[in-house]
Amino acid sequence: MYKIAKKDLPALFRRIAAGKELYLPLENGGQVNFGVWDEGGSVSLDTLKTVKSPKDAFFPQSETLYTCRRDGKNLSVDPEALQEQEFVLFGVKACDVRGFEILDQVFLADPVDTFYEARRAHATIVSLACHEPEETCFCNVFDIDCAAPAGDVASWSIGETLYWKPLTQKGEALTEAVKDLLAQAQEEPVESEKNSIRAIVEKLPYSHLSLEGWGGGALEEAFDSPLWEELYKPCLACGTCTFVCPTCQCYDIKDYDTGHGVQRYRCWDSCMYSDFTMMAHGNNRTSQMQRFRQRFMHKLVYFPANNDGIYSCVGCGRCVEKCPSALHIVKVIKTFAEASKSKHTGGEQP
Repeated sequence: MYKIAKKDLPALFRRIAAGKELYLPLENGGQVNFGVWDEGGSVSLDTLKTVKSPKDAFFPQSETLYTCRRDGKNLSVDPEALQEQEFVLFGVKACDVRGFEILDQVFLADPVDTFYEARRAHATIVSLACHEPEETCFCNVFDIDCAAPAGDVASWSIGETLYWKPLTQKGEALTEAVKDLLAQAQEEPVESEKNSIRAIVEKLPYSHLSLEGWGGGALEEAFDSPLWEELYKPCLACGTCTFVCPTCQCYDIKDYDTGHGVQRYRCWDSCMYSDFTMMAHGNNRTSQMQRFRQRFMHKLVYFPANNDGIYSCVGCGRCVEKCPSALHIVKVIKTFAEASKSKHTGGEQP
């Protein structure tokens, strides 16, 4: 276990950035998102949740795949270069680290996505425990401990000190590179901080959400539930929930005419949009109810059915905060749980 005074963090950032690209939560225009650090950047490690998750570092919102060029009768196809620069993601919360693990299940499964694979291979993740989880947080429902985040290095912000603990070989290598800026530390302050964080989590309103009726074995009952017909109605199909989500992985592939060739690129898409997966024959989900149902069935049924029971929600609460209709995953989970409880006790469904 190591520590560094917060006043010395700029020196730590400079040291890391000297050899690797460094991504930190940066404030810009009143919002905080991960971005490449430089001396003029306004770092905000105290922000609990960035607006967007840091999945951008591995699965960018838009990225070129290859470029086609025509020169007379000659046609060339140039694939985009894979990530070669080592980089550090600093200040990632436990829920977002789990988000990376869920994306791994998708992009590193056969056939492997080489763009994603290269970024993961060149990244070192420095996680940061959540000092004061908020009312919209419910990561513990999915067995995530925000007091003890995973990653290559785990860190804790306590008073005027940042505590630092390497967890993997990558973490040990990064620690060795900055070791002269760190001091040895006792673990007692961190253990006390963990207890304080867990005590806060225990009191949060969504900490005891029941996942009864969900999981890989709930396909037919959940899919055919009449509750969807009422739940979906306030949905605006804006897609905000999917764009702030750390685990949504849907994308579209498009071509851009540069005037002297074509760039093929991919960009985030949303299952909430009417033209999502549109094909020549049309779309296989013809109503907003079906699209709404798809989002939550994927998170809570389809994904765990195909990934050893792992849900593809991490309880970060971003959709809870951002949905303009207050129609988020917590409401869906609670509505089904109440209906299940009513069914088992002989009452009427809500």
